[in-house]
Amino acid sequence: MCVGRFDLAEFAVVLEPGEPLSTARRAFYAGMVALTDALRAYAPPNKTVAIGWPDAVEIDGGLVGGGRMGWPSSAREDEPPAWLVFGAMIRTVAMADQGPGVHPLASALDEEGFGEAGAVEVTESFARHLMRVIDSWQVDGFDGVARDYLSRMARERKTVLRIDDCGDLLARRINTDRTERSELVKALATPSWLDPKLGGPRL
Repeated sequence: MCVGRFDLAEFAVVLEPGEPLSTARRAFYAGMVALTDALRAYAPPNKTVAIGWPDAVEIDGGLVGGGRMGWPSSAREDEPPAWLVFGAMIRTVAMADQGPGVHPLASALDEEGFGEAGAVEVTESFARHLMRVIDSWQVDGFDGVARDYLSRMARERKTVLRIDDCGDLLARRINTDRTERSELVKALATPSWLDPKLGGPRL
């Protein structure tokens, strides 16, 4: 499904997982890898496309959008859900009329030199990359998806990151036994990048 807007690329895909919800939810990471790959395909060589855990997409530090995931409210953690929906929204054109620099933490593809890459191009690129990522997951397991995802996050010094079987992010400081857990389910409940009043990415 794709929504036609001038300033946003907004689309969603319905998945039918064959594993329990507790592990199937990791498909969110596959969606985020595909989303950033789709943007990388059009990014100028000097631009960094990064992920802010778990759901925000930034280009050179400017927020352009992100992903989110839904599932049936009646789904049990230990059974396959009837469906999962991965949705994404990317700001393609800066609509604010205050001028550059007013919202330094926000950006749009046109401001980052993405040329003619609009909603159609981003959506089609996402679909291609998602098929590749899911195929890789089915053939080689989830570890490759996790590595690709983690490679797009800003790294803290002397910290080892890992995604567990339930999709939680585990951060362990080197030379310590202390591990911090960030729960994916809680993080997905409220998208970090979305401004409900704007109906789009935060400014």
